[in-house]
Amino acid sequence: MTSTDTNAHPAAHTHAYILLDRTGSMSSIWTEALGSVNAYVDALTRPADGAKPSGDDKVTLAVFDHQGGLKFDLLRRGVTAATWNKVTDDEASPRGMTPLFDSIARIVALAEGDAPQRAVIVIMTDGEENSSREVTKDGAKAALDRARARGWEVVFLGAEFGKFADAEAVGVIHSKAMAVSAGSMDLSMRKLASKSRKYFEAAEAMGFNAEDRNESGEEDVKRRKGS
Repeated sequence: MTSTDTNAHPAAHTHAYILLDRTGSMSSIWTEALGSVNAYVDALTRPADGAKPSGDDKVTLAVFDHQGGLKFDLLRRGVTAATWNKVTDDEASPRGMTPLFDSIARIVALAEGDAPQRAVIVIMTDGEENSSREVTKDGAKAALDRARARGWEVVFLGAEFGKFADAEAVGVIHSKAMAVSAGSMDLSMRKLASKSRKYFEAAEAMGFNAEDRNESGEEDVKRRKGS
């Protein structure tokens, strides 16, 4: 019998999932962080470095914190890059603590439900795990291991933050984690979008090189923060 499943995803289904820390310590860089998300989506539609432009990639943006429990809010859900409305700080404000492991499990579950052919999961935080109640470190790692087993890309960005113990604990290797200085987030996210497009188009593995780290101000972050 021939299958006629009209809900099957097309071969070109590509989806970027951005998990953004909304905790209180993000206050000083919150507007820039949101602007860098908009820059990422804009650059998906007109990337540099030879990647093909496209407005068909889907983008989901989730913000998270812990304030009387896990708060995991979807500011954008499966919006195509071409129809993206810029996210602003009127939609969410920094608060609370950092349930990183819980939030990682949530974003992976969303992606697994969508089942895109190719997905990029971008985790941006400025602090360490301190308030997860639903999922342990091992549970978060297991979730990301499932994502990686599908061939999906997972990258970790430290926003004015250069300690990667949590990233390493959930299996994010050095080449896929980078500290980003205030003032450099827009450029770093635009370059990340170009890498995402190359992955979407040709399954080219993503990672951060010396040029990326120089432009992101990684060493400055580590020096200031004592990382």
